[in-house]
Amino acid sequence: MTGAEQLAIVAAGLGAGVLTSTVGVASLLSFPVLVAVGLPPVVANASNTVGMTPAGISGSFGYRRELKEHPKVTAAVVATCMIGSIAGATLLLALPPGVFEAVVPWLILFTCVLVGAQPRISSWLRQRDGADSAEQRTTMSPITTFFAVLTGVYGGYFGAGSGVMMLAVLGLGLDIELRITNALKTLAVLAANVVAAVIFIFAADLNWAAVGLLAVGSVVGGYVGAHIGRRLPPALFRSLIVLFGVTASVMMLLR
Repeated sequence: MTGAEQLAIVAAGLGAGVLTSTVGVASLLSFPVLVAVGLPPVVANASNTVGMTPAGISGSFGYRRELKEHPKVTAAVVATCMIGSIAGATLLLALPPGVFEAVVPWLILFTCVLVGAQPRISSWLRQRDGADSAEQRTTMSPITTFFAVLTGVYGGYFGAGSGVMMLAVLGLGLDIELRITNALKTLAVLAANVVAAVIFIFAADLNWAAVGLLAVGSVVGGYVGAHIGRRLPPALFRSLIVLFGVTASVMMLLR
């Protein structure tokens, strides 16, 4: 690995760390860089998961105030994503390379639509259920929990766009502020990555040089991204998610 390639991986880790704590499409930046420097896709995917784990740690630390506001939801997000991630990481190691990646762009596009339309959909759901402002949904329903587990499965398998998916799940299932759902999304990515990383360390081929370089950049980027994400207006934040998500999906489809 040349010096330029090493710098590219550190830069990718930094940028992906910021994206982890903001728009939630971090792996769509870091994963292609690892493939571009010559790593096989499955090795790049597993190495990316391990190397990006520090971004989730620093990002979640940056959002620590938000994560304390709904402790039951925070605990539920961690549990569901960790459980789902076990299945996702197992699928990555068991299935032929590329099987699940074929549907990734479409999943990301779908979740971008959900994030963009979430305020109207949530309003419609409250009207349908006869809920008023005094009956805010602040606990995860069985349906929300189910889709959170599925997001954990996806995060353990590939992870690109899993943050966007979790934002959509939490945004549709709960009536809490976007800054808090963004913090929960960052924690969800961390929970899925931690479990998958442990599995990959023992059962997958990893490029430890790439892991270390990504970790250096991502730990800084995750913390910086948390401060950026906290200050983004909701409308701008949703627009950035849709923009990044659609762009990434189109790039993956054209690959």
